[in-house]
Amino acid sequence: MKILKTCIALALFFILIFVAYALYLFFGANMDDYAFKEYRPALTTQIYDRNGKLIANVFEQHRFYTTYDELPPRLIEALVAIEDTSFFEHDGVNIDAIFRAIIKIIRSGGKTMEGASTLTQQLIKNTELTPERTLTRKVKEAILAYSIETFLSKEEILERYLNYIFFGHGYYGVKTAAQGYFHKELNELSLKEIAMLVGMPKAPSTYDPTKHLDLSISRANNVIKRMHNLGWISQEEYTQAMSEVPQVYDETLTQNAAPYVVDEVIKQLEGNITDLKTGGYKIELAIDLDVQNMAQNALKFGYDEIVKRDKDANLSTLNGAMVVVNHKNGDVLALVGGVDYTKSNYNRATQSSRQPGSSFKPFVYQAAINLGYSPMSEIADISRIFESTEEDEKDWKPKNYGGNFQGMITLKQALTGSRNLATINLALAMGLDVIHQKLSEFGFKNIPVDLSIVLGSFGISPLEYSKFYTMFGNYGTIKEPILIKKVKNKNNELIFEFIPQEQKVSESEQVFLTLDMMKNAVEQGTGRNARVKGIEIAGKTGTTNNSVDAWFCGLTPEIEALIWYGNDNNKPMKKTEGGARTAAPVFKMFIEEYIQKFPESTRKFMIPAEIKKSLYKGEIEYYTPKSPFPRQSVDQSESEIIF
Repeated sequence: MKILKTCIALALFFILIFVAYALYLFFGANMDDYAFKEYRPALTTQIYDRNGKLIANVFEQHRFYTTYDELPPRLIEALVAIEDTSFFEHDGVNIDAIFRAIIKIIRSGGKTMEGASTLTQQLIKNTELTPERTLTRKVKEAILAYSIETFLSKEEILERYLNYIFFGHGYYGVKTAAQGYFHKELNELSLKEIAMLVGMPKAPSTYDPTKHLDLSISRANNVIKRMHNLGWISQEEYTQAMSEVPQVYDETLTQNAAPYVVDEVIKQLEGNITDLKTGGYKIELAIDLDVQNMAQNALKFGYDEIVKRDKDANLSTLNGAMVVVNHKNGDVLALVGGVDYTKSNYNRATQSSRQPGSSFKPFVYQAAINLGYSPMSEIADISRIFESTEEDEKDWKPKNYGGNFQGMITLKQALTGSRNLATINLALAMGLDVIHQKLSEFGFKNIPVDLSIVLGSFGISPLEYSKFYTMFGNYGTIKEPILIKKVKNKNNELIFEFIPQEQKVSESEQVFLTLDMMKNAVEQGTGRNARVKGIEIAGKTGTTNNSVDAWFCGLTPEIEALIWYGNDNNKPMKKTEGGARTAAPVFKMFIEEYIQKFPESTRKFMIPAEIKKSLYKGEIEYYTPKSPFPRQSVDQSESEIIF
């Protein structure tokens, strides 16, 4: 009895000291210094594909917010039962609990440290104060707890607590933890799962069920026993919950279904959205995850084939990129910046600047068609030597692949066979200033003002290049490729919507003439390895000097895919590598899988109404009023064949 009186006296003494110290600090505690009224926890931003599939979570703290109304009553009961049974009765500080704690500390001779913090105090400790265990901090905590409860309801305090608190495994907030650990929404949780969750904040690492399931279950059982002892659950609920062992999922927070895409999205948005990783945005992309996976697999297939053919390939520098675009609306359906993101996060689809080589020739031929040339117009496929005007530079001696010449050939034959000399002679016939002007009208910038431009002697990224290729599939209109469709804020309000810019650069019938030549390049020319049965394909291979770059740029009536391979250090690949052998088969593999996934895909290119066709030297060929057959042909108005 004497010991008890002593304890009581000491307890009262400490309480008096506490109250006095609190009064001393009260007038120095400025509530404006704290952020309770402006509660803005860091929220996770989510990135989705065009079909609503989650691509990645982007965050500084992985947190999904939930309102009090969305919290299950059982969750509130479990939390209050184990942490602060009189939560709805006290005013922020539980004097009785403090009194009991002091007595236990005294009885143990200071060996037992009994906590007495309310949920309100725990919220303050986690959000506003440092974690050190000092009298000053405890007094400030108590003052703030009393103050909070004058302008926040109990429900608001619980809402903030359950959204802010750390639940281990990188999960902040109870909604995040429920989805992460159990793959469930809050209203789908069992009593045992709820008990596991509310038991974690006391020691998140210790009770993380992905690391210590036995400790997490034991802690949950204590929660359930406490609820049963309070009479808050029935015997049946108690028995069932005690026997349950929930399935727990152990997932990495860095899971990312399309890392090259996510990097580019962040790069594009960070300048406009300063709180991108903390604002809880919903970002809808043009990307289709199924198409993205097809492209990734196809690019890896092509890479593996190169390695099989070249045992000396430098695996640290050899790489590739692929971009898939719906040329009708500009949607980027897939963007793959390399064969393996875990080995290199450098995005070759957006950051690299590579020479397109002969894949650029369709633009030269389009310029000629727009000037009135016909696919049946003839040009000379003969050698030329261009003497240098500089003493220290060698003469330029361009040549065809294989080194042969074919004499006079049509534009269609020249593009089909990717004849370098014929293309150079075509450019000379048009005039270098004219060809440069026409390419500038298409939108190309910073291109060299010399003949090498017609062989693609400038740098461009695959994504940027894909913009210009939309001209062919879109019949003269260039569409700006868009990766991001919409951005919504945490309240689901639309704040950004990206509409692709477009530019009409040619008449549709004139572009169709070039498109038809590109079809022939796939059916009979250098792009034969890209042919796919049952669907029309147009495209062009590209190989730069010494096989430094290998391209295939192809399109179907609905989509286009640009594929590139090379070494990051610009060293040559094996001499036999090139657009036809290296990149074209990748396009074929991709399109075969694409039309299997989307069997409703359009299979034939549309023919503009202005297009006419007729027999020309025994073959049915297309022409337009602006680009008629050469004069030696028969009268086209009389020989037109209607099909």
